[in-house]
Amino acid sequence: MLSVEEALERILRDVSPLPSETVSIAQAAGRALAEDAVSRVTQPPADVSAMDGYALRAEDTAVIPARLRLVGSAPAGGAEGMAVGPGEAVRIFTGGPLPDGADAIVIQEDTREEGAEVIVGEAAEAGQFVRRAGLDFRAGDLGIAAGQLLTARDIGLAAAMNIPWLKVRRRPRVAILATGDEIVMPGEPIGPNQIVSSNALALSAMIESCGGEAVNLGIARDDAASLSAISQGAEGSDLFVTTGGASVGERDLVRQVLGDRGLELDFWKIAMRPGKPLMFGRLGRTAMLGLPGNPVSSLVCALLFLRPLLDRLMGLNRPAHPVEQAILGAGLPANDRRQDYLRARLRRDGPGPATVTAYQRQDSSMLATLAHSDCLIVRPPFAPEIAAGAAVDILPLKSI
Repeated sequence: MLSVEEALERILRDVSPLPSETVSIAQAAGRALAEDAVSRVTQPPADVSAMDGYALRAEDTAVIPARLRLVGSAPAGGAEGMAVGPGEAVRIFTGGPLPDGADAIVIQEDTREEGAEVIVGEAAEAGQFVRRAGLDFRAGDLGIAAGQLLTARDIGLAAAMNIPWLKVRRRPRVAILATGDEIVMPGEPIGPNQIVSSNALALSAMIESCGGEAVNLGIARDDAASLSAISQGAEGSDLFVTTGGASVGERDLVRQVLGDRGLELDFWKIAMRPGKPLMFGRLGRTAMLGLPGNPVSSLVCALLFLRPLLDRLMGLNRPAHPVEQAILGAGLPANDRRQDYLRARLRRDGPGPATVTAYQRQDSSMLATLAHSDCLIVRPPFAPEIAAGAAVDILPLKSI
């Protein structure tokens, strides 16, 4: 059996980033940036006021109170050709351009107007409440590096940088096929010995949240004709994901049927728990990832292998497994030769590391336990018994 690390290395080695396309900034949220976004403007374009008040020369407030003559007004939109000389001030508003000759702003709370004059009650220092040109960024500055999934903050920054179009990776098209006579879709009649299918819908949600485009092919029954017919819907996809049917039972037909259709299998067993029966290969030009049928195994394997695979297709630069550390709340026994991923809850009582406690029952069919978990405790193969209070590696579950 392959280790988790070797399996992931072989998967990522087999795929490359998808081609890029140019989209409107209004359509770019959640897309993977394929080319650096460089500012086309300087922000702010000139020295501007950070407050509502009066623009003046700081030296004119050396003696307080200071009486200055009002010579104009500078709203946020600006007023060209305005200047401040000795003993003068300009009424100014937040974002208004600093008049020539002025080097400070006095906030309006520290002043009062008397006719054509303003009385200043607090001394000012040069640069006070002034936003210098380029304080935020300058034309030519790198705003967003390629390889990032664009968030609302990124979209706002790109817009402020006057970038109307962005080059992004094409969204990976992922076909999903669930298998098994024992599963039905939510809302359908449930027959004897049947359960409601959750894997395909959970995987679709994960794929969409990661920036991909999920195509649910439905459920293939445990016969070769059904599996062969429905699996043809994956043609043209960038990735084909199956769930169930990848083990060694008589009704686990995925390897056999897809093999007859030309599947070139790379591997199909991983030294991990949950999730041992995982396969990877290529069906023609489409990469194929076969996930286990148990709901917890399916989602844990998706976190460990599907998410990094999607990241590679989108050219994203982020860790495949962003491991953190926490303090163990209850001891754990020694581990065997498989790498364990234990569902667990986190508790934060103060500024220090969080305390993590594994659920006592770790059955791979218990989806509610996974839904209520904050993280997975990572236990390496042959890890010795460990006592409460020791530091352990955890894998946050934010992405699923």
